[in-house]
Amino acid sequence: MRKTLLSIATVALLLVGTEMSQAQVKLPPASSTSTITQGLGIKNISLSYQRPNMNGRKIFGALVPYNEVWRTGANNIPSITFEEEVSIEGNAVPAGTYGIFTIPAQNEWTVILSKNPKQWGSYQYKQEEDFLRFKVKPQSIANPVETFTISFEDVTPKSTHVSLAWEKTKVGFTIKTDQSKEILASIDQAMQGERKPYFQAAQYYFTNNLDIKKAAEWAKLADEGNTGAPHIKYWKSRILAKAGDKAGARKAAEEGIEMATKSNNTEYVKLNTDALNAVK
Repeated sequence: MRKTLLSIATVALLLVGTEMSQAQVKLPPASSTSTITQGLGIKNISLSYQRPNMNGRKIFGALVPYNEVWRTGANNIPSITFEEEVSIEGNAVPAGTYGIFTIPAQNEWTVILSKNPKQWGSYQYKQEEDFLRFKVKPQSIANPVETFTISFEDVTPKSTHVSLAWEKTKVGFTIKTDQSKEILASIDQAMQGERKPYFQAAQYYFTNNLDIKKAAEWAKLADEGNTGAPHIKYWKSRILAKAGDKAGARKAAEEGIEMATKSNNTEYVKLNTDALNAVK
């Protein structure tokens, strides 16, 4: 009886020891996870996806067959979230979260936005869950990409290009947004407050080719409250020059050079000098 109890105790200790050793094992996943948040104007795009490696394998046309729905990475399909309505390749896409599938081919890929973003692989893919399909042309790249990569490129306040790259193939699509009404409304509302955003509003009007006379007025008001700021002098000079007030632009740039020189701000010495040279 005692021997039996000892044997049971020994086995129990071995099992506990085995479980503890297994619990301590930490292994990296075969495909890493990447989550990106990209600002687009005043809103964000969030993307989460899995990144397999080539590991010496032939990818497109082999590991990833042509003309079949691909999970576009590894494990879970990529999910992309828009905080507002956007346009993708000319198609309106409401705010929300979507899954990404692709159908690779030698000369043309199909990109699919799915209404069901929570899927492991493409095994349960249903075409009736598609929100959008569109075609893109693949590009050959000289240097192979070892790790599957989705990135945001050529980002402006109004658009960005989403690039998918692996092996020696790269495809992509463009996302656009128009936030002008919302931004202008926010400027108008802020101008009713005590702290008026003259400088930011002047910059926005200038860079977006809006009412340049109003931008010039706001630039002057911004300068009145920041008489020691060489960056405001620089923007004031550029805005006044665009508004046709070259004399005012020269004066603002000269004052900006003097201020920046006194504070040893070499960046704005150069920028104000460039602004001055542009109106000489």
